[in-house]
Amino acid sequence: MTGGLDDRAPVAIVGAGLIGAGWAAVFTAAGLEVRAFDPEPARLASLRARVRPLRTALKKLQPVRRGRLVLATSLVEAVGGARLVQENAPEKLAVKRALFAAIEAAADPATVIASSTSALLWSDMALEMSRPERLLVAHPFNPVHLIPLVELFTPDPALAAHAEAFYTALGKRPVRLRREMPGHIAGRLAAALWREAVHLVGEGVASVADIDAALVEGPGLRWAVQGAHLSYHLGGGAGGIADYLDHLGPSQERRWATLGQPRLDGEMRDRLTEGVDEEAGGRSVAELEAERDAALVELMRARRKAVR
Repeated sequence: MTGGLDDRAPVAIVGAGLIGAGWAAVFTAAGLEVRAFDPEPARLASLRARVRPLRTALKKLQPVRRGRLVLATSLVEAVGGARLVQENAPEKLAVKRALFAAIEAAADPATVIASSTSALLWSDMALEMSRPERLLVAHPFNPVHLIPLVELFTPDPALAAHAEAFYTALGKRPVRLRREMPGHIAGRLAAALWREAVHLVGEGVASVADIDAALVEGPGLRWAVQGAHLSYHLGGGAGGIADYLDHLGPSQERRWATLGQPRLDGEMRDRLTEGVDEEAGGRSVAELEAERDAALVELMRARRKAVR
């Protein structure tokens, strides 16, 4: 695997669902030949139609080239000769281990296997591989075609450097984990926030819609331009994070001590479902996705003008 996009060898996508379609849009937009495979024929057959609007949305953010999307009839056809295989199988360890064994048997020895896993550990997935050094965690954030983030983990510094260059050349923003962690970085942060949002629903503090509004209209706006650490740094005034920790650190710890640990039992599931349905206001998932993507495009355009 070379660092940039100068290598004309194709890339492969294994798993053509939501995440796989996003990767197909990103790879083809970079002018790459993409060979896609999915064991579900209907999902594979619909891939081109699902990728088309994703490329259209991506075109509003960056130049889009005419990459080639090939629907492979077998795993062997998809991964043979590929420099990188982007794996998007279900989040089940046994499924991924079996798939990696099949990919290793069919792919070239130098082919990198990049997993889109959202929570599994590299060490668990690599345990039964014949060449574990070729495995890379490369976790995107949904919607894959618009959100720049890719979380990378491999114990091999050389592969990490090549992967960082490769995904950067696609227009992504890679971050490297220094050690593996379930859920990586962004997934853990999102899970921690949602856990407290669920707790607030369970405690009857506010409606689902108002809790979402508090996030979107408050800290979510700050986080779109600066992360949690820099936000609190500015919360300390001229003295920055040091003054914040001196004056408000104890207050922060008191809030941490009251954070909830809700259970997603039957009653909570019912309350969340009812609240989300009310907030959605009759809009379908497809309509909500379209609204989200349109807003993301405009937000990212504004960020590029405002943030250096």
